[in-house]
Amino acid sequence: MRYFLPLARAFAVSLLMLPGAACQKTKPAPFVPVVPTVNSGPTFVNPLLPSGPDPWVYQKDGFYYYMHTLNDRLAIWKTPKMSDLGTTPSQVVWTPPANSPAAGNLWAPELYFLDGKWYIYYTAGPAGTNLGLQRTWVLENSSADPTTGSWVDKGRIFNAGEDYWAIDGTVLEQNGNRYLIWSGHNGIDGVQRLYISQMSNPWTLTGPRVELSRPQYAWELNGFGVNEGPEILKRGNKTHLVYSASFCGTDQYVLGMMTASSTADPMLPASWVKAATPVFSQNPANRAYATGHNAFFKSKDGSEDWIIYHANSNPNEGCVEKRNPRMQKFTWNADDTPNFGTPVAVGTAVTKPSGE
Repeated sequence: MRYFLPLARAFAVSLLMLPGAACQKTKPAPFVPVVPTVNSGPTFVNPLLPSGPDPWVYQKDGFYYYMHTLNDRLAIWKTPKMSDLGTTPSQVVWTPPANSPAAGNLWAPELYFLDGKWYIYYTAGPAGTNLGLQRTWVLENSSADPTTGSWVDKGRIFNAGEDYWAIDGTVLEQNGNRYLIWSGHNGIDGVQRLYISQMSNPWTLTGPRVELSRPQYAWELNGFGVNEGPEILKRGNKTHLVYSASFCGTDQYVLGMMTASSTADPMLPASWVKAATPVFSQNPANRAYATGHNAFFKSKDGSEDWIIYHANSNPNEGCVEKRNPRMQKFTWNADDTPNFGTPVAVGTAVTKPSGE
């Protein structure tokens, strides 16, 4: 079944690992498409694109570089204004060689500029339906503009002796060190946990691998237990690790958060405190279901903080390409924790990021 192959990732793997698991038989609601509007004037509307699972944004030199899951290739959208994303052309920067160990199911790419070069971290495995072979891979580009030049395959990034299922890699820089945080398995069960390991360079981990979080609350267990899509958000003396919880194919896919001191050792689980409730979740009245897998960026003038995330526009649409990217401004509480509010309604006029 085509819809089951590329993006129902944790579900497919767990079905392979959990005996007696049964497919959900709930009849999906009729699909009501949402078509992005060309944004003119001082406002824009969500969604930004008709499809865009696992959105990512990186800012550099006055431009935003956007990516999302495309399954068979990696592409970058380059724009000076995030509100113009819907009219911005994309540039395919990587198509994997056929029959390579990273030829299929390319998920959740993240672009960074590190040590004078561009890097893309992405999830992939052999083409086909065996999602249990998904791993995290790295590409490198020495050009000034990541939409140009050549991308070099730096191979898998993993801990020697602990080469398990690994997806959704993100980078944390703290205390002068660099770390990779990802969602993976422990080699025993199919539960998706969050792991961290220090990096010796942008494509190499220098162990050990440490588990930071596993699903424990009821809101992390819808469908089955999942912690994935980790992202870093910093303010004041705090480092927040915002992550997605529950199976991505449920409407109850949400964002959770863990917090540490900005000077703490992030490799120590005791450095992190997990919030007992979700920090962002669905709003059926606003046509926002399965709200998750996010990224963060600053407004053009640097005065505002924004979250970009994917959501389904109708119930029971699952973990496939119907997920579309949306963005909204968020604020901060007095204790330097983020207040993401509720998902903005589809089609509602939203003031563009300051400076656009």
